[in-house]
Amino acid sequence: MARITSDFFVSAYVRRRNDAGLFTAVVRKGAAEAGAIFVKVSRLDGTADLYGPAPQVYLDDIDPAVADGRVFEPLLAGAPEPDVDARLQSERRFDGDCWIVETEDRQGTADLDIVGT
Repeated sequence: MARITSDFFVSAYVRRRNDAGLFTAVVRKGAAEAGAIFVKVSRLDGTADLYGPAPQVYLDDIDPAVADGRVFEPLLAGAPEPDVDARLQSERRFDGDCWIVETEDRQGTADLDIVGT
């Protein structure tokens, strides 16, 4: 099974979250085929979590059905939103083809496949 494209994943993710009543938007579009995806989860209290693509090495320990999709790792948890935004600016400078998606959830749920969970 081939990995789905970044634009398809992001589109489905945004729709699924918005359909569940969790405001979600694409802040920055990246490369359609294989751009790295970063997801910021605002907890609406001034803090946020940040998830990014899991390194390839982690995929060896993950169910192949998941590994062919998109797998994320936590980069920041419960951090002040300005710190998360600064990290995202750094990621944008490093990788001009990355996607940035922001979503809101007071409980901090991300609805992503995350390594270690």
